[in-house]
Amino acid sequence: MAPTGRPSALAEHAFSPHDAVLRAAARRLGRRRFLTVTAAAAALAFATNRPARGAVAAPERTARISKDPFTLGVASGDPLPDSVLLWTRLAPEPFLEDGGMGTERVTVEWEVALDEYFAGVLHRGTAEAHAEYNHSVHVDVKGLLPGTVYYYRFRAGAWLSPAGRTRTAPAAGTATSSLKLAAVACQAYMDGYYTVLRHVAQDDVDVVFHLGDYLYEYAVNSEGGERRYTDVTLPDVFNRETMTLADYRLRYSLYKTDEDLRAAHARHPFVVAWDDHETENNYAGSTPENDIPPSEFLLRRAAAYRAYWENQPLRAAQLPQGPDARLYRRLHWGTLAQFDILDTRQYRSDQAYDDRPHAPGAESDDPARTITGAEQEQWLLDGWKGSTALWNVMPQQVCFSQRKFDVTADAALSMDAWDGYRASRARVVAGAKAAGVDNWLILTGDVHVGYALDVKEDFDDPASATVGTEVTCTSVASGRDGVEKPANWDLYMRANPHMKFYNGKRGYVRAELGRQATHLDFKTVSAISAPGAAVTTAASFVTEAGEPGLKPA
Repeated sequence: MAPTGRPSALAEHAFSPHDAVLRAAARRLGRRRFLTVTAAAAALAFATNRPARGAVAAPERTARISKDPFTLGVASGDPLPDSVLLWTRLAPEPFLEDGGMGTERVTVEWEVALDEYFAGVLHRGTAEAHAEYNHSVHVDVKGLLPGTVYYYRFRAGAWLSPAGRTRTAPAAGTATSSLKLAAVACQAYMDGYYTVLRHVAQDDVDVVFHLGDYLYEYAVNSEGGERRYTDVTLPDVFNRETMTLADYRLRYSLYKTDEDLRAAHARHPFVVAWDDHETENNYAGSTPENDIPPSEFLLRRAAAYRAYWENQPLRAAQLPQGPDARLYRRLHWGTLAQFDILDTRQYRSDQAYDDRPHAPGAESDDPARTITGAEQEQWLLDGWKGSTALWNVMPQQVCFSQRKFDVTADAALSMDAWDGYRASRARVVAGAKAAGVDNWLILTGDVHVGYALDVKEDFDDPASATVGTEVTCTSVASGRDGVEKPANWDLYMRANPHMKFYNGKRGYVRAELGRQATHLDFKTVSAISAPGAAVTTAASFVTEAGEPGLKPA
């Protein structure tokens, strides 16, 4: 039997480097309306991740749970050769702040089997769902067999959760022959239906990488925005921007009530990475988009980060310490692939030129500027030096390759993407070359379109060596239906000769990594303004092992 989950273990973290700033900001909140007093108190309570006294002392709930508490589904994530993280959250009333669970702690049973009927349960145990963590459950099941499909479920009181399907990674050192993955990003609930995720759920992939903007902070009206509900009226609690811990928790509840999102989570293990909208659009480190003191923004960031962890299949190592969380991490798939999951939002320098599209200049090219932070950058380069994988895959958030917005010599670039941090990019490209990374695949979200790009040693010299491949996975819903050929398609293709594909429809990228090559499919749907659209393959490419660059398949 695997060990019982204990929330107290999750609370044993060091102080956050921002704790003093967090406390100082909270003291000033009486003069501002940035957060409610309750939210400020909550921020301080979890500044060092110690459960509130009442939550720890709360008795176990003995009253019967009268409604299904598994309205938000189940999920799994970050597969290792001998373990996988299982998740659920109890919320019989998902649109209430406490999910309808009150303040009691609840013992939740879990079990893991090799068959979907649970005829032979291999592992079982219990975990406590605490109000401090919004009655979320994170169970790191250990002692599993490598390279194996498992089924799992939870029980709370008389209620049984839907069954989830997950898998472990191959054993370390195993010369695995293939890996199938899906890459998704950007799922603004109010922009349309999650038809893309329904197709991901039905696809035969081993793992799903979510590359950010799982949540959007923007208001969702009573009709669900572009979903235009006629049979459902959403409560007013969603019709405002997320600012407090309660706001972020409720917004995850709304998103996770979507049946297509739940289906994708239940079918495949996810590896998640955040971008900006899980907190606030285009924030940079401790610098907010809007004109408020960074110390106050850190309170909002703490709330956003806490709600993110509570609602994702993440291990205790990713539990935030106040407004800080170590989300970058490394996973392996035998000797076939090493995954270096980056965080290009939390540690970055503020965007150059007030975050406006701008030609490269002294401000954006300052070598002191960073998009990853020095520690994460060194972690990435050291990881490459020690890599024994055939494919080194870098799942991350914003466009890595150069993307000129015009054909002129002084064409503007995005200051929020790696183009606004060219010294950072140059160091990473040099580090890949120095480490002998021959098969470098970058998975990117953020831009709401699909790109296929050759990564160049020098983007300003089209004849320079190609050192890797980047694909952007368009969006699940953000940007509404989109168009196959955006108005700037011809301009972008001429301005960026390393860009081999550009498509503006909603969809995902499916990648099959093999010993000889990686096959890449851009999957798109015709519309998300109504549910049920079929999926098609808009384009396919291969990048061969030992020969960086994209070729039509």
